[in-house]
Order: sequence, then C-alpha cells, then structure tokens
Amino acid sequence: MLGPGQTTDVLLTADQPPKRYYIAARAYQSAQNAPFDNTTTTAILQYKKTTTTSKPIRPVLPAFNDTNTVTSFSRKFKSLRNVVVPKTIDDNLFFTIGLGLDNCPKNFPKNRCQGLNGTRFTASMNNVSFVLPSNFSLLQAHSNGIPGVFTMDFPSKPPVKFDYTGNNISRALFQPVKGTKLYKLKYGSRVQVVLQDTNIVTSENHPIHLHGYDFYIVGEGFGNFNPKKDTSKFNLVDPPLRNTVAVPVNGWAVIRFVADNPGVWLMHCHLDVHIKWGLAMAFLVDNGVGELETLEAPPHDLPIC
Repeated sequence: MLGPGQTTDVLLTADQPPKRYYIAARAYQSAQNAPFDNTTTTAILQYKKTTTTSKPIRPVLPAFNDTNTVTSFSRKFKSLRNVVVPKTIDDNLFFTIGLGLDNCPKNFPKNRCQGLNGTRFTASMNNVSFVLPSNFSLLQAHSNGIPGVFTMDFPSKPPVKFDYTGNNISRALFQPVKGTKLYKLKYGSRVQVVLQDTNIVTSENHPIHLHGYDFYIVGEGFGNFNPKKDTSKFNLVDPPLRNTVAVPVNGWAVIRFVADNPGVWLMHCHLDVHIKWGLAMAFLVDNGVGELETLEAPPHDLPIC
C-alpha cells in the first residue's frame, strides 16, 4: 500500500524459478461512489538466461476496495530497531480531516458546482478550509514580517465535538470556514497529532503528508479515536518513520515528532484535488537557540513570489 507521493524501499529475495514475472499495482479506492482510474500498472522482472518470449506470470492482486488487506499490510511496517519516540508530549493536537460542501457563487457555471444540491466540494482540517496566499509565500511572509498574509489561530482541536465517523452528521458541519490559519510550535517541542477521518459527505483514506519532517506513526484504527482506550495500544518501541500517513477510511492515525526544524511547514492531503479544496494546514516552528537552531535568512537574489 503506497499513498500518493509516498515512497517505500523494498528488499526483494530472488528465490523463485527463473522466469519472467509481472510487478503490478492497482488503485485503492476507499470513497464510495467516487470515480477513479481503475487500471493496473505493470513492469516485468526477468531472471537472467530467461527468454523474452516466455509469457510473464501475473500476480494475484487484491480487490480495488479491499480495506482489510490495506490495513493488515500497513500495520506490518515497523522500524528495523528500537527507536527513540517522544514519550512526554508538549503539544497534543487533534485534527479532523475530510470533505465538505460550499455554496456555489452566484452566476457561477453549473458544471463547476457538482456537489449535493448544486454546491461545490470543499475539504478542511478542524473545520478550516485552507486558503493558500496569492501574493506572498507563507515562509516569505513569516521571514520578512509581512502582515495580513496569515493568522496564528489554527485550532488545536475541532470547534465542535461530534460522532466523526457516524452516519447522521448534522448538515451544519458540512460547510467549513475559509482561512489561512497557522499553528505555532516552540522549537524542540514534542508533538502528537491525532488525525481523525470524518464521514462528512463521504469517508475516505487520506494520505496526509508533512513537509520538513519525518514522523513516527504510533497508532491507527477505525472509528472515533478514544484516548482512554486507544492510547494503551500505541507502539512506542519500533514504530515506522515516514513523512506520509494513510489515515484509514472512517478511522484515525496518530503521529509523533519533535519540532526541531524552524520555519513554516505545510501539512496536507496528498490527493491533489483535496489540497486544492483546502485539506491542509501549516505549522510555524519558532527558532531555537544559536545559529544551528535558527531559520536562515533568504539570499539577497531570492526571486520574489
């Protein structure tokens, strides 16, 4: 299971009869009734001294919606050895992620408003649909102290607590607010983020990517995250270290990292259409002490956005 933009190194043991074998992959589709490219991509692995006329052997692939196989495979990933995972947490964050609906602007083409009842699809984290700035980059605005580009009020938890994966979610929660909101982290702070999928519009497996950091995936599961029950199941010994986590459909994932890279770092869904719809946020990590813990100034010849 590879999420969009995710990489995995694989060690292959060539212990099969010397023939030609297909390496194949197909799409995993978790959102109900959402169109997707239902094709299979292939390459051929060929043993030496095997004739190219022999027909390659095809692997048996799971069904495109086989969530059980995706889950069992993903949970097998671990670090090769015991690792140092943050045990004490300074910033304990809870982010809901998912889709939503936005009112269609007046005199807007109907073919661009394909949501329910003539609305437009949107997406959000903690009910904030992220808007990328148009005149300055986030880092440029932070580094040069340019006002009015972003605000520092991204919520540490959803504004309303509800049955995130239930089937009777209030329509009042379907339309998020728009904004360019950041969350500030002190240099060196130990961060835990609970990423909770929601069933607003539809639930889906969201590949969430964090720029500037690798993080440990310490736990994941289905349904609503329950800190009283689920925290005890965390792997704090040898969890996998990644920069993208596939949050289970109608489920949750928990990541931990140390904020030791100053700057502005985007966290977003790696499905291109979802980041365009606003499924993103950004961390602003403060400088630490000394040159090695401080964001470098931009070069004098840096092109202006």
